[in-house]
Amino acid sequence: MTHSSRIPTWNIPEQQKSIGVFDSGIGGLTVVHALMKHLPHENITYFGDTARVPYGSKSAEVVREYAFEDTRFLMQQGVKVIVVACNTVSAVAIDDLKSHFDIPIVGMIQPGAIAACKASSNQRIGVIGTYATIGSESYPRALKRCNASIESFSAPCPLFVPLAEEGWGSHPVAASVAEEYLAPLRRQQVDTLILGCTHYPILHGVIQEVMGKGVTLIDSGEAAAYEVERRLRENNILNTSKEQPNYSFFVSDVPQKFKQLGEIFLDKSDLRVTKVHLA
Repeated sequence: MTHSSRIPTWNIPEQQKSIGVFDSGIGGLTVVHALMKHLPHENITYFGDTARVPYGSKSAEVVREYAFEDTRFLMQQGVKVIVVACNTVSAVAIDDLKSHFDIPIVGMIQPGAIAACKASSNQRIGVIGTYATIGSESYPRALKRCNASIESFSAPCPLFVPLAEEGWGSHPVAASVAEEYLAPLRRQQVDTLILGCTHYPILHGVIQEVMGKGVTLIDSGEAAAYEVERRLRENNILNTSKEQPNYSFFVSDVPQKFKQLGEIFLDKSDLRVTKVHLA
C-alpha cells in the first residue's frame, strides 16, 4: 500500500478524501487499525500529538485547546470526516468541536457505551481510562442513556498510556500495574470492561488475563469504526474506489519511535511518518 505525507488536492471528489484521525500519541493507531480492517478502501490521514502526550492528566481547558489545534490541522489536509481517537478529548471537548467545525465528527464515548450495553449480561460494566476521562463521568452518563439499569464502576489507569507508548504491552511491569489498577473492578464482578482510552488495546492481553476470560473487553475504537461507516453512508461520502488506499501519518515529535511502534502494531513495513509543527 502507498503511504504519503502530501497534502491532498482540493479538487478530488468528496468520497475520495481521507478519514482524518487524531490522538495524543500512538494510541489512536488502534482506531486506524480498526478503520483499515472495517473500511479497507478508505484513505486515512492520522495526526499523533506525540510532543504533548498524554492529554489525560491535563486540564479540560488545555485539552480543548489541543483538540482545536489537532482538528484544524486535519481540516487543512482536506479530510471528509474526523475521528477523535482520544477518549479524553471525546469526554471533555467533543461537543465544542462539533459546534465549531462543519464536518462530521465521531468520538469514542457513545460507540463504546452502546457496544458495552449490548455485550453485558449482568448489567455491571467497568470503565477504565485517564484521569480526565474518568473524572468527566462521560461513560457512566452514556451507559445510563443506553440502559437505565446499568451499574457502572470506573477506575483511572494513567500508567497504561506511557506503558503503551513505550511498547511494553506484554512487559511484566504492565502485568503488575494492571493487577493494581483492576483489582477493584474484579471485586465488583463486572462482566464487561470498556477500554476507555485508545492506548489500552495495546495492553489487551494483560488486561484480559487480569480480568479473566469471563469478562468481555470493549475496544471503543472498534465500535467507532462502525459509527464512521454509518456516517459516511449517511452523508453519501463512502469511498467506492477499488484503488489502493493512501495512508498519511503526521506527528508533532519523535517520528522514528512512532514509526517503529506503528509498523509493529499495524503490521506494515513501509510506514512513512512526517513531523509537523502546529501553527
